Amino acid sequence: MSMFSTGVLVLTAPLHTLPLRIPPVLSSAARVVKHTLYVHLHPGLNLAAAGGGGGGPQPRPVFIQPMAELSTAISRLYSNAADVCGHLDVRVLLTNVRAVQPPGRSGTPAPSGSPFPAPQPLSRTPEVVLTDYAPQDPEQSSLVRHCLRGYADHCYVCSPALASVLLPPHPEGLQVAEQQQRGPSGGAAPLETYGDVVVGGTFDRLHGAHKTLLNISCLLAKRRLVIGVEIVALDDPFSVSVVDRRLQCIVVSEETRRGGEAVNKKRLENGLPGLVLHEIQLLKDAHRTEAEEEKISSSSLRSRLLGTLLAPPKDASHLPPLPYVIGLTGCSGSGKSSLAGRLEALGAVCIDCDQLGHHVYRAGSAAYHRVLQEFGSDLLNEDKSINRRELGRKVFGSKERLKALTDIVWPEIALLVQEQIQQAREQGKQVCVLDAAVLLEAGWAHMVHEVWVAVLPEEEAVSRIMQRDGVPRADALHRLHSQYPSQRQVEQANVVLSTMWEPEVTQRQVVKAWNLLQERIIQRRASPPPTS
Repeated sequence: MSMFSTGVLVLTAPLHTLPLRIPPVLSSAARVVKHTLYVHLHPGLNLAAAGGGGGGPQPRPVFIQPMAELSTAISRLYSNAADVCGHLDVRVLLTNVRAVQPPGRSGTPAPSGSPFPAPQPLSRTPEVVLTDYAPQDPEQSSLVRHCLRGYADHCYVCSPALASVLLPPHPEGLQVAEQQQRGPSGGAAPLETYGDVVVGGTFDRLHGAHKTLLNISCLLAKRRLVIGVEIVALDDPFSVSVVDRRLQCIVVSEETRRGGEAVNKKRLENGLPGLVLHEIQLLKDAHRTEAEEEKISSSSLRSRLLGTLLAPPKDASHLPPLPYVIGLTGCSGSGKSSLAGRLEALGAVCIDCDQLGHHVYRAGSAAYHRVLQEFGSDLLNEDKSINRRELGRKVFGSKERLKALTDIVWPEIALLVQEQIQQAREQGKQVCVLDAAVLLEAGWAHMVHEVWVAVLPEEEAVSRIMQRDGVPRADALHRLHSQYPSQRQVEQANVVLSTMWEPEVTQRQVVKAWNLLQERIIQRRASPPPTS
């Protein structure tokens, strides 16, 4: 079967049986869709009732009341998606979900018309529509697929060549389990909804737990949903939640419930009523490692990106294909050199630019004479070597003097690097690692095929510098802040690594990065760049 980039899955199973159907349905859908899977819920939809053999009108979408079962189904869907088809970006659509009061009660009137007065555009255009609906008569399959296309086109702006797929029927054992799960009729409980709801979180690298939180918040809110996004540490962590009188409910998870309780305490101090705390369960991460959290979290997802290719390498057609040169950089204390050592153990040739920096100051070299001419012969030790500590004092605090020094030294180091790369080439080496703290600011990125960056939280880097060099905290901080910013390094990185955790965790990162690098080298060799 053909694979499509984006699809819409129309789920027709009753809500009370849907949790049982979700895993096999998602597993089947993942064989058809490879990137984005939208999920549209229409419990009880009969796609065989239209024209032809059915004789009825084309089925149309209807409004769905937010029920407790719907909330459960959505949570289960995202949880199962993380386990069954983690590569898919699954998104539940809520356009047709609307809170209404039962007949005879005052409140929100029942909505009239269709949830979709016009087809709704989505951020990615669906190329295929799928469904769990299984016609009882196999001869109706063509009719059902036709009705499914019409239904999807009525709801969403789809590809003109929209394909339709009926997912495989459910196993007989599952149908028996569904029958056993049926509760007494009329037992479905409506979900308590509120006019104004607030929710907060980091919402970076949006994952299933984030989507669950946002979806449930949308179900609860009848009028307004306030979302507090924590991008950096906030001076006021409470923000609008403790001053907005109209807010009625705050959505929390198991680990943020105490934060919700703190919000209510602050509201009471401000003379405002407390908010209803609506708690959702955290999604368990079935793919976590020992070093990761049990729940699905942004930090775990970020850690899994370590060692992977975050950005494609820039054009390096001016460089010989071998050895493939990695430029490894990072702030002081980041463990950059230990990473270089691990890569060397896997077969790379390591070029230590710090050692080469010492080499360019040797007596009689071009840099030696230029440094003495620029900074004075009083830098000489008794053995005629340059006193680098005294040289450091002369450039300390002066950007102009520091630039005068680096303009002398950096080009000489670059020449030595190129000599060592050439030696590795003559020896038939496949990979060189350029261990260079100043890789980017020195303008050496043109000498490498990829830039790899070692990252570490500032507090951990400060602690390591203090322990390693025996300097006070203020000096360690000054050293870090005088270097090329870590964030700017990451922005230019192809691969990011971290030595934050235990050595075996670092080793797994490095081995992963190395193996993926070998695949890229083989692929590059098999697909040479086109000649002009």
